[in-house]
Amino acid sequence: MRATVVHNGELSVRSVPRPEPGPGQLLIKVLRAGICGSDLHVREHSSELNEVVTELGYTTAMTPEQEIVLGHELLGEVVAYGPETRGRWEPGTSVAALPVLRTDGAIHMVGFDVDSPGGFAEYCVVQEAFTFPVPDGVKPDQAVFTEPLAVAFHAVRRGAVSARRPAVVIGCGPIGLAVILMLKAQGVKKVVASDLSPARRALAVECGADVVVDPRESPPWDAYKQRGPVSSLTDYLGFGIDAMQVVRRIPLLPWETVLLNADRLGQSPTGPVVFECVGVPGMLEQIMTAAPLHTRVVVVGVCMEPDTIRPAIAIHKEIDLRFVFGYDPAEFARTLELIAGGKVDPSPLHTGTVGLDGVAQAFSDLADPETHAKILVDPWA
Repeated sequence: MRATVVHNGELSVRSVPRPEPGPGQLLIKVLRAGICGSDLHVREHSSELNEVVTELGYTTAMTPEQEIVLGHELLGEVVAYGPETRGRWEPGTSVAALPVLRTDGAIHMVGFDVDSPGGFAEYCVVQEAFTFPVPDGVKPDQAVFTEPLAVAFHAVRRGAVSARRPAVVIGCGPIGLAVILMLKAQGVKKVVASDLSPARRALAVECGADVVVDPRESPPWDAYKQRGPVSSLTDYLGFGIDAMQVVRRIPLLPWETVLLNADRLGQSPTGPVVFECVGVPGMLEQIMTAAPLHTRVVVVGVCMEPDTIRPAIAIHKEIDLRFVFGYDPAEFARTLELIAGGKVDPSPLHTGTVGLDGVAQAFSDLADPETHAKILVDPWA
């Protein structure tokens, strides 16, 4: 079969053996595969990725000298089943799948491993237990967004954003745009998006952002009304003095109980929930330095290089720092339901489609934020 492979950072189209499904697996004819920011990263930083995941116990991740078929955002049609499967869906059924395989007892990440070639190919193998049928009427250019939108859904859930608490999205590349879509789908009333690119700010509006800002002109923290004295430590301490003066004047008031439950009742001063979707060194430090007190920072962008932060800044502001990775099968399935039901429309992210011969150029084109957000691969184009 034909496939686009990466070898020592170079992309080319080759003829490679068609994979065969093993126990618990099925073969799909790839209809679409999305080019992810992770694909762009590992093309240049596969050694760093290998080093990190090896420490986590995953020892077969790609290295630069290996020839790898990338592509983990998968959509395809059922072709054939391997042994020990239930044959749940008829051949020709459109399916989306989590990019994880278990072969001979070992776990492999599809599109990042020589033992699990990805979707930049005519055919691909997926795990039956991690595969979900696409509801009737959902177009391939929509269903293929299940995987990246599931990443965003997981990030929003981990962020625990209430409808009333502002959300700030830093970076409006594909994952930032996906986070905006999911925030609005979850009913968050105020979503502020920040990006240097005019084109991506425009896409953020299409995805539902309530306010978009160019950070060179105005900080995102000025784009909404803050609840309580969270702009500075001295304001917050002054607020504490004023509050204690009030509550201690009221006879028989259990003021300790009132204050201890203020946060649970949503009455204590709080900052926004910030989604860091850039993934470059220095961005976390910038956010923690500039953000209001009691801000929750959800790190979605993948920074492949060492970084430095000042914990003392985060401590004095009580910054809540959360890192997110991937999603679970329930989040994946729910994301597909949201797309099928029209609750989430990923079409603003889709800015181009190429065949296998166009993947190398697409990787180059995605470096320009004014040109593209998400490019899909149609292996049969």
